[in-house]
Amino acid sequence: MAALRKEVKLFIVRSLAQFNTPEETAKLVNEEYKNLNVSRQQCERYDPTKRAGKDLSVELKTEFELTRKEFLGKPENIPIANLVVRLQRYENMFLNTKNNVLRLKIQEQAAKDMGGQYTNKQEVDHTTNGESMQTKTVVSVEAFKEARKEILDEY
Repeated sequence: MAALRKEVKLFIVRSLAQFNTPEETAKLVNEEYKNLNVSRQQCERYDPTKRAGKDLSVELKTEFELTRKEFLGKPENIPIANLVVRLQRYENMFLNTKNNVLRLKIQEQAAKDMGGQYTNKQEVDHTTNGESMQTKTVVSVEAFKEARKEILDEY
């Protein structure tokens, strides 16, 4: 095993602090630094939570702890934790499937993410002053499931 530069060591420590496995970290290092070929075992030596990493330098242990603390403190940095990203992915799945049962499940999950209710907005003309207004029909998740079951039973 060749001695690694400090830059590579920090890359490995930060990757492991973000809960990547030693195997995933080795793959990332080999992709990032084309001229290096590090093994899973070599990466494991940079994880102070593992037996192989018990002799890690104080500087790298501190970097590991800071990176892990920052990573756990900011879940919004993970795309799937963001509601807009999840809804966009649901929309893409919904549009790309022709399976009606799956489409209903995707709609239900999106409704749950939005607050647990399935809503249907309808525009209604108000005749007294000629303005149109928005009304909102709210259906509970239970009522939605029951209606869905009735529809599916017919097929």
